[in-house]
Amino acid sequence: MKTRPLGAGGMPVTECGLGCWQLGGGWGVPWDDGVAQEILQAAYESGIRFFDTADGYGGGESERSLGRFYRTHPDIKIATKLGRVDMYPDRYSREAVQAATRASLERLGVDRIDLTQLHCVPTEVLRDGEIFYWLREMRDQGLIARFGASVETVEEGLICLEQEGLTSLQIIFNIFRQKPAAELLPRAQAKGVGIICRVPLASGLLTGKFTKETVFREGDHRTYNRDGQRFNVGETFAGVPFEIGVELADEIAKQAPEGMSMVHLALRWILDHDEVTAVIPGASSPQQARANAATSDLPPLSKELHAWLADLYRERIHDHVRGPY
Repeated sequence: MKTRPLGAGGMPVTECGLGCWQLGGGWGVPWDDGVAQEILQAAYESGIRFFDTADGYGGGESERSLGRFYRTHPDIKIATKLGRVDMYPDRYSREAVQAATRASLERLGVDRIDLTQLHCVPTEVLRDGEIFYWLREMRDQGLIARFGASVETVEEGLICLEQEGLTSLQIIFNIFRQKPAAELLPRAQAKGVGIICRVPLASGLLTGKFTKETVFREGDHRTYNRDGQRFNVGETFAGVPFEIGVELADEIAKQAPEGMSMVHLALRWILDHDEVTAVIPGASSPQQARANAATSDLPPLSKELHAWLADLYRERIHDHVRGPY
């Protein structure tokens, strides 16, 4: 497993991480720490050492599962997030941010968090900037080692890049959602800020395994947030209408190099961008975690395939992308 620095001269992290939103549950199935530990162990055995979670995933259970794993695997790097629980949309304060951090420290069982990220807080909170002062204060106090921001739009990312001490941006970036490549990625690289890519498989659309008849569980966000009913539609299928996404994924799959799966094509496309630090696909089984990790060992996609995918985005995908972008 290859590593990349998180920002200029920053903490080295494995370029394939594990997104822990669905760790053992949370997508329409009960939380199961036994399943979570199996997934974490499979990811670890596959070389993954970078794990991304949040205080709101599973009502804190994702952090607890990761904390149990950390006890016997202290060499892993943990990134968590705050800002959606008990604060969103307009209850942000120094006390609330500190309380959320201390609660995460307890659930994770660590003395200091490797990376704390703002969790898609409102644009006006980012623009005001005071919340970054509170993060710098916690860094100076030793509660966190470094801080970043998970954002919804290019505009929000550019606002964050003006903040002193920012280590990373977490963004939605995949074949269906290529806009950040034009300005945000090169600007972040110039600022020495790392890029962590979430929703890399467009909630599974870019695995190529779905048909238009696929039905998801009632408690799965791919059912209840398909059109942005609960939160930003971009977090579900990258904002592309499901039926259109299925058609596009089928076309992309036909372009995959011989012997390369659709999953590996989609993840490799992201890692081929030099500005990217890590990609963090989720996994609902040990097998998925192992398959995702194997992307690090694959060669880059050809220039011709990259050009074809760029043309496809401009001509067939861009106009279908919904939600703040």
